[in-house]
Amino acid sequence: MGIIRQVFRGAAVVSAAGTGYLLFDVRNMKVYRDQPLNEALKHYISVKSLAFLGSIFLKKLESATSDVARAQEDFLLKQLRDNADTEYGRLYNFSAIKSAEEFVRVHPLTRYADYKPYVQKMMAGEQSVLTKEKPVIFGVTSGTSGTESIIPMLLKQRGVFFLNGVSVAFMCMSQAFPEVVCLSKILKIFYNPAWRMSEAGIKIGPNSSSPSESKKLLHMYSTPAPAFDILSEPEALYVHLLFGLKDRHLGMIEANFASLVFNAFQRLEEEVANLVRDIESGTLNSQLNVKPEIREKLEKLLKPDPVRAQEIKKAFEEGLVGVAKRLWPKLQIIVCGDSGSFTLYGSKLRETYCQGIPLYSPLYGASEGLLGINIWPEELPSRYLLHPRAQFFELIPVSHADEDQPQTLLLHQAEKGEFYELVITNPSCQYRYRIGDVVKVVGYHNQCPIIEFMYRQGQFLNVRGEKTSESLFYEVLRDTVAQWSGVKLLDYCCAESITVEDAGIKDYKSHLPCYHVFVELEQAGQLSVNQRKMVDATLCNKSYVYSSFRKKGSIGEMQVHIMQPGSFRELREFVIQNTTGSPNQFKVPRVLKRKDVVEFMFQRVVKN
Repeated sequence: MGIIRQVFRGAAVVSAAGTGYLLFDVRNMKVYRDQPLNEALKHYISVKSLAFLGSIFLKKLESATSDVARAQEDFLLKQLRDNADTEYGRLYNFSAIKSAEEFVRVHPLTRYADYKPYVQKMMAGEQSVLTKEKPVIFGVTSGTSGTESIIPMLLKQRGVFFLNGVSVAFMCMSQAFPEVVCLSKILKIFYNPAWRMSEAGIKIGPNSSSPSESKKLLHMYSTPAPAFDILSEPEALYVHLLFGLKDRHLGMIEANFASLVFNAFQRLEEEVANLVRDIESGTLNSQLNVKPEIREKLEKLLKPDPVRAQEIKKAFEEGLVGVAKRLWPKLQIIVCGDSGSFTLYGSKLRETYCQGIPLYSPLYGASEGLLGINIWPEELPSRYLLHPRAQFFELIPVSHADEDQPQTLLLHQAEKGEFYELVITNPSCQYRYRIGDVVKVVGYHNQCPIIEFMYRQGQFLNVRGEKTSESLFYEVLRDTVAQWSGVKLLDYCCAESITVEDAGIKDYKSHLPCYHVFVELEQAGQLSVNQRKMVDATLCNKSYVYSSFRKKGSIGEMQVHIMQPGSFRELREFVIQNTTGSPNQFKVPRVLKRKDVVEFMFQRVVKN
């Protein structure tokens, strides 16, 4: 991270002539008169520094993709050298490994269970266990779609994510959409998690972006610092929206996932009358459960603004489609992940609230670090370049993914059109680690594969060995709903009949194993028997294996359940309350595995 410090140090000690130019340039970039100059200056330095770093690391990325095999081996051998003198490094004799091929030969493929004992030692305070460097955080995976894992995260891993990911994505975004390089504030929807502490005194919590980990950038956001001390999501989101609406010059909306943005607009739609009243009066809704000391700080920042209140009212009077652009005429872009299970939310944002505003999914990442980067902001669907200097990648053809120790391909051996399970080796602690992501190679940039994220292993339906993937099922459901006249899909998830039976749901017991599908529709109501049967028929048309099991009578007909309005929002709250995941991390579990979640969903089924 030394280069970042140098950039900011250099910006602070410019010459007198440089200061004059800097102030002139800041004035040129200012977007409204009442923006304080000191805030504009900090924002200006952040934007210019990020663009400068992005230009450097974009060139490094181009170089790495031109010789992927060399870049990957250099990356791998450095990780092995750095951690050779650790308990784990000595076990596998890292110091003796001289090539990628030798590493693959001597080290087995691993899963999280292989690391759990080592992580527990590190959390207790032991040094040089998996890594030579001390972790800065123990990152907890979301646990919303499976079992949580705890991943040691090193400072250099964060540096890789910021320099090779964030800065490069910003550079690509600014090249595609030059108007985003401005001093307008950003409505960033994120929350402080409830941290735990390890015995070694190191924080345990989500590794995703949070206010407490982004203190030097908070001046860029429309939400004021005191609001980030609100730990309950409903109240925190209301305040995010209030201060975002208060700023008519907002330039960007940002969140980890498209679902967070979509949920925010749904909440905005519900609360608009209260929000308008707060802006008009310059007060904070008295019904919000906010600590008095935080409320006092926030209300000092609010002033009555009846003109802005009328602008908001008018924007909503014209309807919901395209309302974001009417609320914020200077809004240039929405930045959020829209791949895999978030595809549905991205599509709905483009069709409704955010129509006419580009939506950019910049990074493909995980708790284990940066995986890929989208250098094509204007293209859909979102595609990612697997970054040769962020992880050492191996690829398992999906036809061999059931094997314990299948042969793998190296990154430069990937074939276009094929599906692979990803295997990574990274700077923190995982070696030949099966993270469970399945991707499709859709092309190449120089020698480096371009991928689309498809689904997570385990997030597929499999009652007879048919393995219906999350991506295939979403395609089936999308195509079926398109044939239901006047019906729009809001959200969905599925469960296998065995999980339903284990949860003790007797009213929907089936004689044959089958799929249960829970759908929430924009206009809640009944679907005819024939409409429900169409989902099963469409899957039969698209999957020969599923069709053959249905014809043989090995799998029963799919059961489609209509959910009460708001069920998936309640599901989000239920899962967050009953796991260690934070709102920043939440992903709708498309295939339900937990009995309590299955029971929760059946309680909200619309009765026929």
